[in-house]
Amino acid sequence: MDQTTIYYLLLGIITFDFALERVLHFLNRRHAGRPIPKELEGIYDAERYAKSQAYLSEVSRFGTFTASLGFVLIFLAISQGWFGSLDAWVRPYAPISLITPLLFFGVLFLVSYVFGIPFSLYRQFVIEEKYGFNKMTMRTFWMDKLKGILLTFLIGGLLMAVFMYFIEFTGRTFWIYFWGVIVLFTLLANLFYTSWILPLFNKLTPLPEGELKSSIQAYCDKVNFPLKNIFVMDGSRRSSKGNAFFSGLGKRKKVVLFDTLIERHTTEELTAVFAHEVGHFKKKHILFSTIFSIALMGFMLYLLSLMIFNTQVSWALGGVSTAVHLNLLAFGILYSPISHIIGLVSNLMSRKNEYEADAYAKETYAGEPLMTALKKMTSDHLSNLTPHPAYVFMHYSHPTLLQRVKALSK
Repeated sequence: MDQTTIYYLLLGIITFDFALERVLHFLNRRHAGRPIPKELEGIYDAERYAKSQAYLSEVSRFGTFTASLGFVLIFLAISQGWFGSLDAWVRPYAPISLITPLLFFGVLFLVSYVFGIPFSLYRQFVIEEKYGFNKMTMRTFWMDKLKGILLTFLIGGLLMAVFMYFIEFTGRTFWIYFWGVIVLFTLLANLFYTSWILPLFNKLTPLPEGELKSSIQAYCDKVNFPLKNIFVMDGSRRSSKGNAFFSGLGKRKKVVLFDTLIERHTTEELTAVFAHEVGHFKKKHILFSTIFSIALMGFMLYLLSLMIFNTQVSWALGGVSTAVHLNLLAFGILYSPISHIIGLVSNLMSRKNEYEADAYAKETYAGEPLMTALKKMTSDHLSNLTPHPAYVFMHYSHPTLLQRVKALSK
């Protein structure tokens, strides 16, 4: 394809993506006012249901505004050649060609990061505060931002440097070598995220002795799950919303419960939630998800290798010569239709995994307390009880509450 075709293709893809998302959000918002299914009656009283509708509406409007602004900026950046201008601006500051992409993406990241801060502040300290979710202080907010910037530059910069090294010295076969680096990085991230990265933002403490730990211990003995790494995370530092997750592989696997989750649920409910997380481990969902993501990364890198040295792509973004970083940026847009398809498949797999984990919890512990816990979390989060099926199909990694309750009730 020549540069003109690529140029219009880039604009067409971002326009289509934006239009599709707006339609999906509109449908979802309209669908939210439907009558509550009888299986979910009692989750909200009239006052709290009205509050959940107001929360959804406000978040939706804010999301539409930020997405529209982002679309306008990226459209202008492509149509006016701003990325090419940035490329020309950073080149004189790079002592060697390998440094140019680091400077290019470093400037882009900083600009977008700083530009997004006012919106993050408004979302956290206006919207989330208004509906009783925000527990974050300004100090925590700014420390999170600072740590995020440092980690991005450290980890992202290192990966970009390795990426450019392989491109410079191995040519089109770079993708094989860099894929190996990504595999290693993914495994390390899965093994050490809760040990190295998460503690930078949250405090993890072992679940203390007591009724809950005794109940979980009894369940673990029943299903032969080694209870060594179950932690409580101080999620209340940032939000009143509760959650739980499973992380790690092998002996480094961990189950993490938010302190906000423990505060609002009974021992039975929490044990059922724990059983759900154990179900993910027993069904090998984390292992399969890791393998799937590694395979997808290899596929994506191979496709990238087909266009990374294409001068026409660089010209389409306003460059005056072949620039790997411009081509990488363009590839992120051109790959998005494939990414959407993969995302649909990933969501289907994820929803299937959630059903299986729910079923495992029901079979090995009990379904009723899990349903009660899910309903409580939905109420606590002011979640939408009637999302539009198209929105669910495109975006939900978990089944809806209604779908999960029906499956658990069978």
